[in-house]
Amino acid sequence: MRDHSVNQGPEGPAPPVWTGRATNRMQWLPAVAGVACMALGIAIAVRSSWTSGIAPLLMAVIGCVAAGLLVLFGTLAFVHVAVRVDQRGMEIRCGHIGVPRRRIPLSHVVDADFAPSVTPRQWGGWGYRWRPEKGTAVVVRRGEGLILRLGDGRTFTVTVDDAESAVHAIRSLLHPTPPPAPTGRASA
Repeated sequence: MRDHSVNQGPEGPAPPVWTGRATNRMQWLPAVAGVACMALGIAIAVRSSWTSGIAPLLMAVIGCVAAGLLVLFGTLAFVHVAVRVDQRGMEIRCGHIGVPRRRIPLSHVVDADFAPSVTPRQWGGWGYRWRPEKGTAVVVRRGEGLILRLGDGRTFTVTVDDAESAVHAIRSLLHPTPPPAPTGRASA
């Protein structure tokens, strides 16, 4: 999905804005498992006769509910990612509520590269990842991605649809082309 909107301002046209997304519908399966785990904890609390003692019962209920919440919110946070590139930088928002969120100012970006195939295996799974030898990544699905090369030597990778046009947008913002020089006199 591309949005190359150009807003006309008093100084002329503003630089374009690029937006893109990537979605992993398979993440809904673990989310359903999280809900089931929470339901199990609630069912244990409601149906238990409380004869085995309060401590083991509370541990089972709290354990099921806590595990279910962790799985549920951990997976829903990475069902999709939204990326926005504008003259200020790149912003990444994950999940339906936009958390985790990261903004990388263009002043920190040296270059951008297109990655035709980013896999969760390369990064150790789905989600927000960090590997000392590779950098940081947001991986919500297997496929094309965008790699930012940062001024401190690190990289930031994100899987997003139409990543190649995102790379072009970032490069055009990093290295804008000057307007053409006038070639002659205007005739009266």
